[in-house]
Amino acid sequence: MNRGALKAQTRTEVLLTLRRGESVLLTLGIPVVLLAFFSLADVLPVPSHLDDSVDFLFPGVLALAVMSAAMVGPAIATGFEREYGVLKRLAVTPLGRPALVTAKIVGILAVEVVQVCVLTAVAVFLGWGSSGTSPVIALGAVLLGTVAFAGLGLLLGGVLPGLTTLAAANGLYVLLLLVGGMIFPIENLPGWLQGVSRLLPPAALSDLLHGALTPDGTLPVRAWVVLTVWALGSPIAASRLFRWQ
Repeated sequence: MNRGALKAQTRTEVLLTLRRGESVLLTLGIPVVLLAFFSLADVLPVPSHLDDSVDFLFPGVLALAVMSAAMVGPAIATGFEREYGVLKRLAVTPLGRPALVTAKIVGILAVEVVQVCVLTAVAVFLGWGSSGTSPVIALGAVLLGTVAFAGLGLLLGGVLPGLTTLAAANGLYVLLLLVGGMIFPIENLPGWLQGVSRLLPPAALSDLLHGALTPDGTLPVRAWVVLTVWALGSPIAASRLFRWQ
């Protein structure tokens, strides 16, 4: 893997992400609005052991923000980059497919630093307290979740046409939002759907963030296993199936 090409491409990915207004809206605007609105409106069911709705919403919205930044934005951008011939030109550089996938994932992580800081500040303002939580474990879960979602997004963008990627990424986003336990508790879903949901990365990341960012929270081994499997499998699939044109 060419380190110089990887470094240059990573810098480019970060700059392009910050310049896209729709990416900023998706990665920062929507999660902040959801966190503030549902924390203040108090219309969602909240587990009885939590004192405030923000205590439940903050970990879930953080998981949603990771999914937005790592899966939807890169999928759509990559799909149109391939359709417009941008990736075809990169194919003749020393970059290579694995390096391109790595650069996009590292670029996503850089953007998520801003995400985490902004959402944490908003959550603290709304009444969330960090006492009894495990921020280091939460960051580890965010790292795994980012790799898993980025692999999924790049798999979509690296295989499907631009407009198809746009529809597929947004449809998958809405579906995973509804069944991933990020806004609505998984326990409220039908039994069979709960089982399916817990095998998917949104529910696994949400469970781990709830466990790490809630006092006396639990960290299911199942969630670590599920998220690790997705974090290993999806980038490999994206690298192998990725098409330059």
